[in-house]
Amino acid sequence: MNADTTRTGAGSTSAQPASTADSAWRREHFVSLLRFAEGSVREDGAACWLDDHGRPDASHPVETWITSRMAHIFAVGHLLGVSGADEYAERAISGLQNVLADPEFGGWLAARGEGDELVGTKEAYAHAFVVLAASTGKVAGVAGASELLTKALAVLDARFWEPEQELHVDERSRDWSSTSDYRGVNANMHSVEALLAAHAATGDGLWLGRAAAIGDRVVSWAKSNEWRIPEHFDAAWNPLLEYNADRPHDPFKPYGATPGHGLEWARLLLQIDAEAETAGRRTDAAIALFDRAVADGWDAEGGGFVYTTDWSGTPVEARRFHWVAAEAVATAHVLGRVTGEARYAELEAEWWAWIQANLIDAEHGSWHHELDTENRPSGRTWVGKPDVYHAAQAVILPELPLTGSFAASAQRAGHILA
Repeated sequence: MNADTTRTGAGSTSAQPASTADSAWRREHFVSLLRFAEGSVREDGAACWLDDHGRPDASHPVETWITSRMAHIFAVGHLLGVSGADEYAERAISGLQNVLADPEFGGWLAARGEGDELVGTKEAYAHAFVVLAASTGKVAGVAGASELLTKALAVLDARFWEPEQELHVDERSRDWSSTSDYRGVNANMHSVEALLAAHAATGDGLWLGRAAAIGDRVVSWAKSNEWRIPEHFDAAWNPLLEYNADRPHDPFKPYGATPGHGLEWARLLLQIDAEAETAGRRTDAAIALFDRAVADGWDAEGGGFVYTTDWSGTPVEARRFHWVAAEAVATAHVLGRVTGEARYAELEAEWWAWIQANLIDAEHGSWHHELDTENRPSGRTWVGKPDVYHAAQAVILPELPLTGSFAASAQRAGHILA
């Protein structure tokens, strides 16, 4: 590899490779992202929000979704042979069990702050990530993960699943006595990811069937909306296309279409087919979602993917978020693998070059989480670097076989990073 490699910020390794297609660079960068993330996992296992330098940011509580993502990605690292990753995975699994689990009403708190401060809302989004963490942990043999998975699947099933809709509700009160009228696709997208991982961990076809049902429902909505996915719904699952029109910068429930989710759904559809052994069934839908997301989201002049657009494809929030670019290269790679078409590899290479030039922080480690419209580091919506999950998955995916989950793929790949 033609690279000048130096040790920088938060224990990360930064390299400027001749090409991000270089396998050695991808493997090295994956490890550097895990080293950066080590600073987030407290002694009690809960994961802190990290600032731009990889230092814990005490202004944020510890959150279930971040702790779960860290447990998941360290468990993937352990499966691939990254030294010390098992310790952090086990610690984060413990944090989910002992810090963020709700001892009074069951399930998981959204977040816990200092002392008795907590966010008791029960979120399908956060619970899906607990299932993902536990599933990957079980495949990796992480202590406590199997028991955690049994509990987490039971809660997701009993408290969030709507059998008549074959979708998950979004939010419930801490004591489960009330349910928000809001329904959302984002929580269901990550539920698909989690259920695919649960199928890999347990072999139970129930979870695979649910993942497929959710995916097919979302495809039906997207197809009837020019392949832009409606994100927000009322309690009867009627689309609310103008939801949060006055809050276009919301990090989880923004107004309009989200090209990054179109990309992420495209990858997940292909992973459903890989897990269900139904190759080709959802490829056309994945291509349609991908093409729409790229047409609407990629700034061909300045580079970068916008965060959201209106329903005609005009950008609403034009800032660039790191996770969108990560999902773009990941999905382009999988589509190239599935279809054999050269255009996906060409796009993947173009986008990786943009990521290398603009998102990878060679000085302090990890990726800048948000850029402005001139591709300069920004922080209006995402402050700091709380999450390596999207970036780490994107960078290591080309090194793995295609399955329904990163856990299964990493298990098949073996200790390639040892």
